[in-house]
Amino acid sequence: MIVLISIFVILMIIGAPIAVCLMGSSMAYLWLNGYSMQQVFQSCTSAISNSFTLIAVPFFILAAAIMNSGGITRKIFNFCNVVVGWIPGGLGHANILASVVFAGMSGAAIADAGGLGAIELKAMKEQGFDDDFSLAITGASSILGPIIPPSVPAILFGVAGSVSIGKLFIGGILPGILMALALGVMVFIQSIRRNYPRASFPTMKSLWYYFKEAFFSLLCPVIIIGCILTGVCTPTEAAIIAVFYALILTLVTRSIAIKEIPGFLIETASNTVNVMFIIGSANVFAWILTVEQVPQNMSSWMAGHIDNKIAALLFINLLLIIVGTFMETAAAISILVPILMPIAMGYGIDPIHFGIMCILNLMLGLLTPPIGMVLYVLSSVSKVPFERIVKAVLPYLGVLGIILLLVTFCPGIVTLLPNLLLS
Repeated sequence: MIVLISIFVILMIIGAPIAVCLMGSSMAYLWLNGYSMQQVFQSCTSAISNSFTLIAVPFFILAAAIMNSGGITRKIFNFCNVVVGWIPGGLGHANILASVVFAGMSGAAIADAGGLGAIELKAMKEQGFDDDFSLAITGASSILGPIIPPSVPAILFGVAGSVSIGKLFIGGILPGILMALALGVMVFIQSIRRNYPRASFPTMKSLWYYFKEAFFSLLCPVIIIGCILTGVCTPTEAAIIAVFYALILTLVTRSIAIKEIPGFLIETASNTVNVMFIIGSANVFAWILTVEQVPQNMSSWMAGHIDNKIAALLFINLLLIIVGTFMETAAAISILVPILMPIAMGYGIDPIHFGIMCILNLMLGLLTPPIGMVLYVLSSVSKVPFERIVKAVLPYLGVLGIILLLVTFCPGIVTLLPNLLLS
């Protein structure tokens, strides 16, 4: 076990990709302990090939790529700006609202930060907003994507923990709205202090114009969530519908050309391979942890040292935040969920509540160094140094941390809608 952890840490320190860290350390452990390398291929492939649900991941990635390139995100942002742009710090609020809407289409924070974020940052810069403020709210609002349905991390959690993905999707709605409202309060306070600009109150004519322009784009999340809620289709089928809807919408409006589609497919294939390699590698790593009885030992330790649910929730939150700071989301979910789920159930924690809590913790990891993938994306898009973005986003991390505590200790925030709509 010491060899496994040591090699994993060394590979991380030298900057190896997380999938290589997991696979390299696992293969070294198996070789040194006399296991057949066939175990690597069995564990790696079974994690991917045995799950129909994982098919949803590449389709949501593809849908996001088409939307970002097809002008859908720009129409959404323009409409959101008209709706809330009159509030102090208008574009900051439009930034948040646009992320809420886009969350109903892609389910990925990186897609939000890289696609919608580029549009938002340009608009905010042109209107005189400070770079630090613009980058901070763009980064913080981007993590709404994996909380509000559909959600790629929710799909991964559902597969790893054998939990209803439909209920996880619906369970993320209220926490996502709370996060958006909290970010809005932060934007309002900072905008008043810094005297940031705002648009004039919209006329009915302008509202109608931008609503018409964005109508079919706004319809996409309604279709996706509506189909899942009504039981018309599974989350996987909803992801396929999202792709076809995005394609039809962009081709009809001539936002993209047919010759661009192969490029989207190549981009999606590349991103999907990265995610699946991480999942496969993490499954090998998790198999070794099971062989070494890590879940049982951890469960026994917690039972002997933590005697109440509140302390258990705090401990699990702390563990997830630390892991999320250093490990990519897909890997963290694939490794930790099989370990932590039985422990959570032992303390009487609802699996849907636990799932959203885990995802929210790991999403905060996207905004914290040293991994902080959203921060790296924003740095690449804006050419602003990584360290400066980290400093700017800290106040927003504090606000989102408060929402995390609310979600942790008020499970009804998560379970209310799933119990009402999917009971």
